[in-house]
Amino acid sequence: MTSAAAVSRFRRPKWAGRNYSLLTAAAIVTNLGSQGALIASAFAVLQAGGDGGDVGLVAAARTVPLVLFLLVGGALADRIPRHRVMVAANSLNFLSQGAFALLVLTGTPQLWQMLALSALGGVGQAFFGPASEGMLMSSVEGEEAGRAFALYRMAMQGAGIGGAALGGALIAAVGPGWVLAVDAAAFAVAGGLRAFIDVRHIPPREPGGGIVADLRDGWREFIGRPWLWAIVAQFSIVNAVVVAADAVYGPLVARDHLGGPGPWGLALAAFGAGTVGGALVMMRWKPRRLLFVGSLCVFPLALPSAALAVPVPIGVLVAVMFLTGVSIEVFGVSWMTAMHQEIPEEKLSRVSAYDWLGSLAVVPLATAMAGPAESAFGRTSALWGCAVVIVVLTAAVLTVPDVRNLTRRTAPVTGATADPDAVVPPVSADAERPLGGLG
Repeated sequence: MTSAAAVSRFRRPKWAGRNYSLLTAAAIVTNLGSQGALIASAFAVLQAGGDGGDVGLVAAARTVPLVLFLLVGGALADRIPRHRVMVAANSLNFLSQGAFALLVLTGTPQLWQMLALSALGGVGQAFFGPASEGMLMSSVEGEEAGRAFALYRMAMQGAGIGGAALGGALIAAVGPGWVLAVDAAAFAVAGGLRAFIDVRHIPPREPGGGIVADLRDGWREFIGRPWLWAIVAQFSIVNAVVVAADAVYGPLVARDHLGGPGPWGLALAAFGAGTVGGALVMMRWKPRRLLFVGSLCVFPLALPSAALAVPVPIGVLVAVMFLTGVSIEVFGVSWMTAMHQEIPEEKLSRVSAYDWLGSLAVVPLATAMAGPAESAFGRTSALWGCAVVIVVLTAAVLTVPDVRNLTRRTAPVTGATADPDAVVPPVSADAERPLGGLG
């Protein structure tokens, strides 16, 4: 084989253009750093003399500003070039995480300092998230969008798994401060990559009436699509009970019945491996009825709670977690593809912000109520309750006609044809099979 032929064979596919490649590379870098940093920040609090309650406070300090500023971040990302918002957010995360690392490496940080720096990280994420999602969706087009999203998510999930493993090893070897420093450096590198994104293909934004008007416009776009608000409402509760089961009840069941943190870590790793497997499936599969197939794949999210309620042996739990990871990744890629094809490009970040807000807002309440629910009803009943809630809400969302009937297509929605006050009908499931259908 000639060298030219070898280069041709490994050339990136046509749909993986410059912006998509930069976004994917930057996401890999940040996920490698951030997953280890999540572990490191907890150990940094404990190393400074804090307890479990202090660890929870530092985590909450990041979540609260994330929820508060999401909508503003989404509106801003639809007003100015999204990559500038992303670079600014990465810069803020670099500074806050770098300061956190410096405090840990040079002495004993105070709790208020860690709370403040964690909150700054949450602000950065609030502005970054909607801008990133809108930028990714505008970087791909046509029938290969689903494949592009699957590869992107697979890269992120794989980097997250590797980052968590590497971070744990580094914490044991050199301490949490250096892991936080690596995360700060990762934000700097990722911001540098994102600075090279080319947005000349995106039409200039029309002058608007201000942030409040933009938020109202985004709300009309969001509430005018039954499939969109129904699934976001569903996941506002589903995410909350899943996090409560995994973060609160899972470790307790592992301690009492499965042999401790080692088996529970294995189960979580199986879930991560499943998400990579699900992304691989979606690289090849293009389900025609996107949200119908995706919503069917939400039902398995009830299985881990049920398995913990029994509780099943660790081998069965690992298999359940792997299957759940595969299933939720099928939903995730289908959801991104539906958003990409149905939401006008100039409103993607605002709509994504409402999606993020719905997905995150109830999580802190659910984790806070997990303990009292266990005391009131018992752990087994609480876990069965989590499973039932997931099944009931998923069955309910399948009664929405748009969820069952929205069909894959290749022609993007444009601002010129979209009326923010109108419900945009999905392509009928009985229509002619589009080019991007089952393959």
